Amino acid sequence: MNIRLYERLEAYYDEMVSIRRYLHQHPELSFQEYQTAKYIADYYKALHVPVQEQVGGNGVVAKIHGGKPGKTVALRADFDALPIQDEKDVPYKSTVPGVMHACGHDGHTASLLVLGKVLHEIREEIAGTIVLIHQHAEEYAPGGAISMIEAGCLEGVDAIFGTHLWATEPTGKIQYRTGPIMAAADRFEITIKGMGGHGAEPHRTKDAIVVASQLVLALQQIVSRRVNPLQPAVVSVGSFIADNAFNIIADTAKLIGTVRTFDEAVRDEIEKEIERITKGVCLAADCLYEYTYTKGYPPVVNHEEETKLIVDIAKQVSEVTMIEEVEPRMGGEDFAYYLQKVRGTFFFTGAKAEEVSSPFPHHHPRFDFDERAMLIAAKMLGTAALSYLTK
Repeated sequence: MNIRLYERLEAYYDEMVSIRRYLHQHPELSFQEYQTAKYIADYYKALHVPVQEQVGGNGVVAKIHGGKPGKTVALRADFDALPIQDEKDVPYKSTVPGVMHACGHDGHTASLLVLGKVLHEIREEIAGTIVLIHQHAEEYAPGGAISMIEAGCLEGVDAIFGTHLWATEPTGKIQYRTGPIMAAADRFEITIKGMGGHGAEPHRTKDAIVVASQLVLALQQIVSRRVNPLQPAVVSVGSFIADNAFNIIADTAKLIGTVRTFDEAVRDEIEKEIERITKGVCLAADCLYEYTYTKGYPPVVNHEEETKLIVDIAKQVSEVTMIEEVEPRMGGEDFAYYLQKVRGTFFFTGAKAEEVSSPFPHHHPRFDFDERAMLIAAKMLGTAALSYLTK
């Protein structure tokens, strides 16, 4: 059956590319993916595949019912874009100002749609049910996975598989890991409240910019001096807001950042340390502060048996030239929620073209990927589903 699967996916490769490029030209932000969700649902409706819309928000779920009884396996792809201006000079450049697919979600969607089409064509040979989960809002917590799960997308599902096109790794490489593979991703916000004034009279003020600058430096000591060096952790301030005229000393400054961890105790400790340090810095400067810490996605923790299955499958796909077990990545993914509910695994599919020496990273204005990787992703996910159902 795998040979038939591969042959049909190859025959529809041009359609896969066409879908991806259409989605790339028409991106939508997290929780605003109304037209994208409609596009996905309409695609399945045209094939007469049972489809459910507005699952936990803008989520779409399609089901391929095999001709024989068996287990149920789910495959997932996300479809939201990012608030980034597309700077690529390509025919399929985003047509939406300030919004683009800069993480490969358009490719994930195109791969799963065409895979769904092929699985529907060979459904009579399938023993069991394959659930195709098209998830909205992966990029922005609380994410779409948790609401789709609450809406029942995993009901009856025995296992789930997902992949991420990875544009900084060569096309043909599959990266996997048993256990934790991606980190918990949290967000914090700190507002420093000082007392503004004239830039020529700093002694009459409580300079929020100076205090916030000291705090940025002080926060760097959390990982280096408070966290066990054997435990991975990241504390990064990504936004520093204090907008004033050149001759005004700021009365407020706002810091926004992220924390990445794998261990729950370390996660809790960092949350407390951020406030302890903030309180101390503000006390020394006679300033007030507001602090909020929002726990985002938990770590992505792969299950052993399903991860081993992916490794075995990678050896069967001719386009896969490298199989690599990787160290955990500090990026976050709400695929974690699915793995808390059912068994499964999440892996990376290399998507850097051979002729590209220095690819732009994910979330970059000129991000792009080798579209041939979509075919590999579809073959990997399709084989995973069929193998799991027949084992």
